[in-house]
Amino acid sequence: MKNRLKVERAILNLTQEELAEKIGVSRQTINSIETNRFVPSTVLALKLSRLFGKSVNDFFELDDDDEK
Repeated sequence: MKNRLKVERAILNLTQEELAEKIGVSRQTINSIETNRFVPSTVLALKLSRLFGKSVNDFFELDDDDEK
């Protein structure tokens, strides 16, 4: 799964730590999402969506491998 979290976070000039605090997770969780080592839960994806004022689809995109 591809994601744009790092790009969107940079647009708002937030550090990983600041973003993590805002949505109630660790900085490591944010890092893991940004580096594609962790796929967030639906609840976490919705929290990110709400915080940034964008749809979940604006953040996350399925790879061709994910659709098989």
